[in-house]
Amino acid sequence: MSEPMVIAHDVHKQFGSLEVLKGVSFEVERGEVVCLIGPSGSGKSTLLRCVNHLEAPTSGWVSVDGEFVGYRRVGDRLHELPERQVCAYRADVGMVFQSFNLFPHMTALQNIVEGPIRVRGESTAVARDRARRLLDRVGLAHKADRHPKQLSGGEQQRVAIARALAMQPKVMLFDEPTSALDPELVGEVLTVLRDLAADGMTMMVATHEIAFAADVADAVIFMDQGAIVEHGTPQAVIGGSRNERTRRFLSNVRREAPAPTD
Repeated sequence: MSEPMVIAHDVHKQFGSLEVLKGVSFEVERGEVVCLIGPSGSGKSTLLRCVNHLEAPTSGWVSVDGEFVGYRRVGDRLHELPERQVCAYRADVGMVFQSFNLFPHMTALQNIVEGPIRVRGESTAVARDRARRLLDRVGLAHKADRHPKQLSGGEQQRVAIARALAMQPKVMLFDEPTSALDPELVGEVLTVLRDLAADGMTMMVATHEIAFAADVADAVIFMDQGAIVEHGTPQAVIGGSRNERTRRFLSNVRREAPAPTD
């Protein structure tokens, strides 16, 4: 059997005296979709940021595709890599944030080709061809020349997803990708995520969209207060958890969900 795509081993993260992650360990198999659920402040975003080394763990380690994230082993110790080498590594780990983070002065197409040209060293022609195909994939081929301010929030997020995919990553990380969107725009972004899952992309998704997690995830991790409370199939964690904290969280989320409209 092949090695898991992502391995986290006893990951701790502190900001001053605040311990945000308290010894988190898990594995993500190749082609697996893992959804992180839990209350705000539970450590989901920090955990994702540790996976691509936007945050360095205080202790513990993460590996992606068999390589340590942000470190190299010398004897029995791990030594942090220079930022330049860490940036090169991040090219293999796509991340989509809550707030889109598109360059406002660039068109959708230009936002997507920037990384492959500057980081991967691709030719403009190759990068633009892939960018157009990715825009078509996320349903925005007709808006290639629009600037972010000319796009809806859902369209900006889909461009952000295409931009991350343009780097041909080994794994995709999504940090609450629908939380900044109006409710009517959430579906168009979740549709793109469903398509990626169907294509076998390895994904970690921090989300409050419980129905999406139940439907698409291969595994669900419920986090609370910086620790993994429960890790299992959607059926076990969402559909029939025996953990009181998990059940209470899910009950609160369902109670707060907007009622369907005609």
